Amino acid sequence: MKLRFVDLQAQQARLATDLRRRVDAVLAQCQFVLGPEVVELETALASFCGAKHCVTVSSGTDALQIALMAEEIGPGDAIFLPAFTYTATAEVPLILGATPVFVDVDAHTYQIDPAHLRQRIAEIRAAGRLRPRAVVGVDLFGQPADWPVLRQIAQSEGLFTLDDCAQAYGATLGGRPLGTMADATATSFYPSKPLGAYGDGGALFTESDNRAALYRSLRTHGEGAARYEVLRTGMNGRLDTLQAAVLLAKLSIFTDELAAREKVARSYDQRLGDIVGIPARVPGSTSSWAIYTITLPDAAARDALQGSLRQAGIPTAIYYPRPLHLQPAYRAHHDGVPLPVSEALSERVLALPIHAYMTESDVALVCEAIGA
Repeated sequence: MKLRFVDLQAQQARLATDLRRRVDAVLAQCQFVLGPEVVELETALASFCGAKHCVTVSSGTDALQIALMAEEIGPGDAIFLPAFTYTATAEVPLILGATPVFVDVDAHTYQIDPAHLRQRIAEIRAAGRLRPRAVVGVDLFGQPADWPVLRQIAQSEGLFTLDDCAQAYGATLGGRPLGTMADATATSFYPSKPLGAYGDGGALFTESDNRAALYRSLRTHGEGAARYEVLRTGMNGRLDTLQAAVLLAKLSIFTDELAAREKVARSYDQRLGDIVGIPARVPGSTSSWAIYTITLPDAAARDALQGSLRQAGIPTAIYYPRPLHLQPAYRAHHDGVPLPVSEALSERVLALPIHAYMTESDVALVCEAIGA
């Protein structure tokens, strides 16, 4: 390949001295679980997004699970979530015995469709089989969901709101960073994320003292104030200290990298806007540009372009080739309601390389290959 889809090597070269210093400090003090770097990172992450509390955990999936466990989500509960997203969003409710209720997305922004969410809540209430309990909005590809409207819907229905911000830490809506838009916000530090660790990692944000205390207990086997006092059924969901050290080093350049990603996205917009479908911007927002996704007329055009780009040495990816309600693991849990936008997007989307170390010539190479 002529280009990297995500260039972690270039980032590591920039951070080499600080990374080594921070990792060596962990190796010297040997507190590999919940060491001082974890506390430092939680403080820094909360400050960055303006949240009162940050609780780091072992992955973005565990962040979602801990948030729903704290609300005692379980059998008979309906959890409303978009059909066009990553599997973890639907996987977690099922692990807890709850039922995911799939909602269609907006054809332009790819975010959960508030009008269809209202319809789905009404349908589930009318059927009477499940209790509506929570709305999980996903900030897909780095752009925010419509949180003001989602909050209004959830409040009117008495539902818990969870922001699945796995792809969008660093994005803003209405001039405010994501992290305080919902009752709880979960994010991921998977290595390819805009803020990524060197392994799995995640975090939860909340304004609630009680929720933050519950999250800390649940991530450590449900323990109480004493080391071997077990107050509730929890899990082993702690962030490693070494990962915290890596994230602290990366956080020091995160704002610069977000600006660089925005520059790449704008260059793509300008060069590709007359050739293919480019991402619609969510009004009043900034994106972390975890993924830059174009749309093609149909699956045949998408597949042909992907093959041509591969031959030209340009990596691409499809997020996501099948909506969740059509996945074998989830079909039996779907009530059969049509979700045409999610199904159409899965046949038309193609993600291009994007990262903070792409040059203008890199962008030109991709765009010229697409134009050809």
